[in-house]
Amino acid sequence: VNIGIIGEKANSTRPEIEQIMIAGNPGASEEQFETDLYIIRRRIENRVLAEHITEFYICSLSCRSVIYKGMFLAEQLTSFYPDLLDERFTSRFAIYHQRYSTNTFPTWRLAQPFRMLAHNGEINTLSGNVNWMKSHETRLASEAFGDHIEEIKPIIQSGSSDSAALDAVYELLVRAGRDAPMVKTLMIPDAWSNRPNVPEAHSALFSYCNCVMESWDGPAAICATDGRWVIAGMDRNGLRPMRYTVSEDGLLVVGSETGMVFIDEGKVVEKGRVGPGQMIAVNLEDGRFYHDPELRDVLAARQPFADWVENITHLDTLIRNERDEAAEFGRDALRQRQLCAGFTLEEIELLLQPMVEDAKEAVGSMGDDTPLAVLSERYRGLHHFFRQAFSQVTNPPIDSLREYRVMTLNTRLGNLGNILDEDESQTRLLQLRSPVLSNAELEAMRHHMGETAAEIDCTFAPADGEHGLRLAMQRIQSEAENAVRGGAVHLILTDRYIAEDRVPIPMILATGGVHSHLVRESLRTFTSINVRSAECMDTHYFAVLIGVGATTVNAYLAQETIADRHRRGLFGDMSLDQCVERYTEAVNQGLLKIMSKMGISVVSPYRGAYKFEAVGLSRSLVSAFFPGMVSRISGIGLAGLQRNAVRLHQRAFSGDVVTLPIGGLYRYRRDGEVHALQGEPIHLLQEAVARDSFNAYKSYVEAVQRMPPVSLRDLMEFAPRQEPVPLEDVESITEIRKRLCAPGISLGALSPEAHETLSIAMNRIGAKSDSGEGGEDPPGSSRAPTATTRPARSSRSRPAVSA
Repeated sequence: VNIGIIGEKANSTRPEIEQIMIAGNPGASEEQFETDLYIIRRRIENRVLAEHITEFYICSLSCRSVIYKGMFLAEQLTSFYPDLLDERFTSRFAIYHQRYSTNTFPTWRLAQPFRMLAHNGEINTLSGNVNWMKSHETRLASEAFGDHIEEIKPIIQSGSSDSAALDAVYELLVRAGRDAPMVKTLMIPDAWSNRPNVPEAHSALFSYCNCVMESWDGPAAICATDGRWVIAGMDRNGLRPMRYTVSEDGLLVVGSETGMVFIDEGKVVEKGRVGPGQMIAVNLEDGRFYHDPELRDVLAARQPFADWVENITHLDTLIRNERDEAAEFGRDALRQRQLCAGFTLEEIELLLQPMVEDAKEAVGSMGDDTPLAVLSERYRGLHHFFRQAFSQVTNPPIDSLREYRVMTLNTRLGNLGNILDEDESQTRLLQLRSPVLSNAELEAMRHHMGETAAEIDCTFAPADGEHGLRLAMQRIQSEAENAVRGGAVHLILTDRYIAEDRVPIPMILATGGVHSHLVRESLRTFTSINVRSAECMDTHYFAVLIGVGATTVNAYLAQETIADRHRRGLFGDMSLDQCVERYTEAVNQGLLKIMSKMGISVVSPYRGAYKFEAVGLSRSLVSAFFPGMVSRISGIGLAGLQRNAVRLHQRAFSGDVVTLPIGGLYRYRRDGEVHALQGEPIHLLQEAVARDSFNAYKSYVEAVQRMPPVSLRDLMEFAPRQEPVPLEDVESITEIRKRLCAPGISLGALSPEAHETLSIAMNRIGAKSDSGEGGEDPPGSSRAPTATTRPARSSRSRPAVSA
């Protein structure tokens, strides 16, 4: 290596770089030698990890490929590694990747490529994939590794980037016997379930892959090799570009841009692009180039996948044409359960009713001016303590409407097998089009499961005292573990046993507790977790349940509420079956929308991925029941959750005739939830502005200060740490105002009058303003130009904010 050509920072973190040679056993095959080297490398890495040595990394230990990588500019590669300029150094292929670090801090060991692949993009399902890989490790077995299988675990090392984790699993599957094209098809499959005209053989191939493991989903353009194949493939959305060129002398160039390598146009015989979900490959043994359809034909013909997928049981075949979504509870029993679950008239009218009428989620305005759940003095369901994550930096969200054909809620459940196998036993599963189940669908599924399912009561007795909820969670986890060890292939967690002496446990807590416990006990892949929840009504609750590990969700009380309203004729001429179908469709569309915020297309790796931030839950609770979930502040624990649940239960079974509370979370009501923007303070502010009255403004400030806390900042106070600065030493308000800037709020978010008023005001005080991010006012297009401190620009453009 030539360390003189790299920069100071790269040199300060540069590891000692050495190259070693290992001789293979005489007579051993190349395949066996490659496997031995893999086991040796993993053995070394685990020893290093046990010694807490952090600055150690093996770039490659292979008889088929060698990796050169580091922190330097692209043109410095051959200068830093002079080997690459030696004329004796020849290769049948080269994978080259140059990338600016985005979501990981640049380090030598995380530079690309890795042992088998280079990846351009982000794996948005990374947390779910890592969690599920830990669960799959329990059942790993392969003749290739024999008794050494434990030495290669953990498959994904701590601190790996998304690309490094992808590469680690890719390498495992290759070393176990699959070739590079099949592994790409297994890990990053094309979307097929919602697409017409997919050949039956290809559909069977992808259906088989869906049975084996969870997709690694997100923007992904990869180039990979197993030493015999070199492949280039795309994710199902095609969110990264990939072009290829073939020359007449047999050179194939694949990259993110056409023309990135100079090739005489007179020698080009083919150009093309690798489309969404597609793959091209070269077999280095016979020198043949495969296009995507040819490659799929080769893979699909290797096994009788069409016969294997006949083993899959589909829920649609288990239910009758007439589903008969019958109601179970009378009015009094229904009301008690609704009160126990925290239902309000507002939620039923504003959320549930539109979901049935329109088969879509209700539309609301942006913003939430109600207190955080942990600050609220009223009951808030546990789902209110979870905030959805969304994609950031370079991994874009996707449009769940336009991209519907590449998104899927297909859910497999049952006893998941060894991902290193390739046989028909892996397809003996139950498959659903969605994890959302109606009462009739759940009953049909329950009948099919028979004795392979175990039901667990998720309620507790108030008589158990202040630790009743904790004891109940320990019981539920123990019952789940014992059931799985006893052969239960399906668990059903239910709070249907609500009674005068039984309080329902928040099903998010019960689900997270069972899922995390089974993961810790290495039992999660042996069973599905099916949840029957009274509290679940809106799509966010469904998403949280799935995100913390639920395989399927049945909102039985929401459906009973729909049945009650149907009896009263509130859904017109629709039958109850139609009402339930429309509600289910609304939830499904909502789940797709929530997944799309993270740029995730497939529900299987979203499950158990904890794509939320816990806000206001105690850190010990999060660590115990939702391990790995982001939690920046602590808050309410099991004792607080128990008090809230018992308070609701006591009211429901008080013996008095109790009606559902009106609510007030989504619309301000005098006796409802606190709102930061309430009528009285707003009227005081308007009066202060209209009359130019400082006293009125002071009354407004006092009214705001009297309000209970809504945001975390309301809990903060200034803590003086030194003597106040004399007022005459402070910069004048005239000078301070010059550095202010009115933000570029789009027309529509503000009225034209408000836009002009802001701009005029900023101009008068000597400050700055800009013209907004978009929107136009056709009726007011003849208005005079908005007053700004610089030339006005079209409201449809997005100028840089004034500095």
